[in-house]
Order: sequence, then C-alpha cells, then structure tokens
Amino acid sequence: MKRKLIIWLSILFILFMAALFIYYLVKGDSSRWQVALGGILVSALPLLLLRMKDNPFNMPMIIGYYLFLFCTLFLGSISSFYLHLKWWDSMLHFYKGIFVGFIGIALFKHLIPENRRKDVSTWILFLFVLSLAVLASVVWEIYEFVGDLTFTHTMQRGGNRDTMLDLLWGTGGGILVSIYSLYRKKQI
Repeated sequence: MKRKLIIWLSILFILFMAALFIYYLVKGDSSRWQVALGGILVSALPLLLLRMKDNPFNMPMIIGYYLFLFCTLFLGSISSFYLHLKWWDSMLHFYKGIFVGFIGIALFKHLIPENRRKDVSTWILFLFVLSLAVLASVVWEIYEFVGDLTFTHTMQRGGNRDTMLDLLWGTGGGILVSIYSLYRKKQI
C-alpha cells in the first residue's frame, strides 16, 4: 500500500510538472519552465525511498513532502504567491522547519535501535532535531544565493533581510518540533 501510494504520488506530480514544463516552454516563459523542470526532478526523489529496505518515513511525511512541493513550486513560484502574498515565503520556511524536524525524529528512530533509545539523552534528540532543521534552512538559503548568482535574480528579492527572516522562521519551526521531541521522547 505504502509503496503503491509513493509511486502514484510521484507519477502524478511528475506528470503535473511535465505538463507545466511543456506549456511554459512552448510559451517561452523561461523562469516558469525552469521551475517546472526542477519540479520534475524533486518529485521523483521519493521513488528512491522504494530502493531502501526499511523506509523510515511514514505516509504523512511523504504526503507532507508533496504538499510542500506543491506550495513552493506551483503556488509559490509558478502562480506567483511569493510576489502577491508577503507571508507566503515565511509560512513555507516555518513549515519546512517543522517538516525537517519530524524527518529528524524519523531518522533518530531509524538509526538508533529501539533497545538503545532509552540510553540516549533527551537533549541529544532535541539538538539533533533542531540542528537538522537549522541545517536545512541554511542549505536552502545557500541554494537561493547560488541560484541568484548563476541563473536568476529573483530568489532573494529581499536580500539579507529575506535570508535572515527565512532562517528565523525555519529555526522557529525546528524549535517547535525539538520541544515536542523533549516531551515525547519515551514514545519516540
């Protein structure tokens, strides 16, 4: 069931992005066809999970990933929500911090054997989850910076202010999940 759902979600999103790619390529809209092309690539990433013997990510996480892609690629970039809704970018960075925090919890459960988890300090889990969320925010900002240097000049429209706000929102989302992990460690 999980395997089939990952395949279907991936295929549907790839087809959706491929249709947008062709549409905007024919139309000559270079910024949108580039976003759609990137969407094809990142929507295929969950297919790599199928090669794993033990996939650590549950279906809400996979669906959350596609929700994030839809909100960033289609709504944010292609439909111009980033331009028309000032809060859109911050909200997605906050969501990303939360999402990556939960990925951190899933990786903790996957990498630390169940019989050893009780021996791991709660604060180690807290720091792991928070560090992963902050790292994801930093890597994303590096991606935006390099993207603006090489391809486009629209990813960091607000310059340093945009970067710092994005980092704050991503860190805030990570802090929330880190605090959650403090209280729920025994169930994790």
